[in-house]
Amino acid sequence: MTVPMGVEEEFHIVDVETRMLVARAREVLDRLPDRGFTTEFLQSVVESNSGVHASLDALRTDLVRSRRALDDAAAPLGLAVVAAGTAPLGRMGAVDVTPQPRYQHMADEYRAVADEQLICGAQFHVDVPDRDTAVRAMCVVSPWLPTLLALSASSPFWLGADTGYASWRTMLWQRWPTSGPVGCFGSAAAYDAAVTGLIRSGVISDVGMVYYDIRPSAHQPTLELRVCDACPRVETVVLLAGLFRALVADACEVVRRSDGCRHHSRQPWLRAMTWRAARSGLDGRLIDPATGQARPAGAVVRSLLARLRPTLEEFGDWETVSGLAEEALGLGDVAQRLRRVAADGGMTSAVDFLVTRTRAHPVATGPRARIDRRGLSARCRQNQAARLAAHRSGALPRRATRATAADRQPFAAGCDPMTATVLRPAPRRRSNGR
Repeated sequence: MTVPMGVEEEFHIVDVETRMLVARAREVLDRLPDRGFTTEFLQSVVESNSGVHASLDALRTDLVRSRRALDDAAAPLGLAVVAAGTAPLGRMGAVDVTPQPRYQHMADEYRAVADEQLICGAQFHVDVPDRDTAVRAMCVVSPWLPTLLALSASSPFWLGADTGYASWRTMLWQRWPTSGPVGCFGSAAAYDAAVTGLIRSGVISDVGMVYYDIRPSAHQPTLELRVCDACPRVETVVLLAGLFRALVADACEVVRRSDGCRHHSRQPWLRAMTWRAARSGLDGRLIDPATGQARPAGAVVRSLLARLRPTLEEFGDWETVSGLAEEALGLGDVAQRLRRVAADGGMTSAVDFLVTRTRAHPVATGPRARIDRRGLSARCRQNQAARLAAHRSGALPRRATRATAADRQPFAAGCDPMTATVLRPAPRRRSNGR
């Protein structure tokens, strides 16, 4: 069975000296081919668009080449690209909106919500038979989207502070009026009527502002996943693409065999499930869609793998996806690894960590270019085995060390955020009577 897929990745632009987010996307884009790269809402973000691929091998090769091209374009400018939900270091008001009428209108209309969109995501497209199937399949797939979010979580830091979340990007993103979990619709006509009503009301200005966690594409015969943080490692993107393709294929089969829209019995839970995934990522518990109970994140991920195994085997993806999933669980989510790095070396080290992980290795040719069936490479397997052995021996902690009392304080006057360690936002002071 072959079902085409594609990926859009967003990247922060950072200055290699200060490690700060900078509004220089246009300069990077000017050094890239027109095809495959584009601007985004803010001038601190560049987006890459993969081709359409039938295999995870081909997708990975495409993603690696795009990242290499971005790195090659940014480096001579003293810049680097970061694939993560948020960049650890940034400053409000230092990044301009891309000068396009649509973006300017959004900035004027949504004010602080738009101003604070210093975030990056990864979007995944999977082909579907038709738009009706896409709309009905959304309802079947939605309960598992928080698990995919947890696998991608890479945004614990916001403007130099530790938010306490694995994906703070999710919390910022869900403030848009048409973002977050989507409801169930019985047909494309019903979905389109709802979107038309939102536009007519003035709440949103066009169909492109429908930012639900999953949506039918307005321009292609695909279902689009939008819940994920941008991912530093290409391997994580490949894992998510494989899981989402299998989820969509399963959902389309459910729709094909069903006479009506299949409403998930726990639909009201979806926002709570998404919050849980954003809060703790792979480090804590997730809500199991099958039971509604909180379970260790690893158990929920493995439950999803077991559910999808027949479809993954049909695609020829089982050993690759299951190997990458086990590798991801062994490494832990990026948020916790970032906290450990920042605790040791400050926020600049966290930025350096992300820059290094975002840079992809050169694309090999011949047999070495293929994704290994137990992961991506012999080196990946060796690294995973070494890390798991270290975990078992106690040499490598699974969780980040708890922040000290000093780490919990806000930046002091005159404090240089470049050298600060992990910080937590200061508690809000309450006025009398409030």
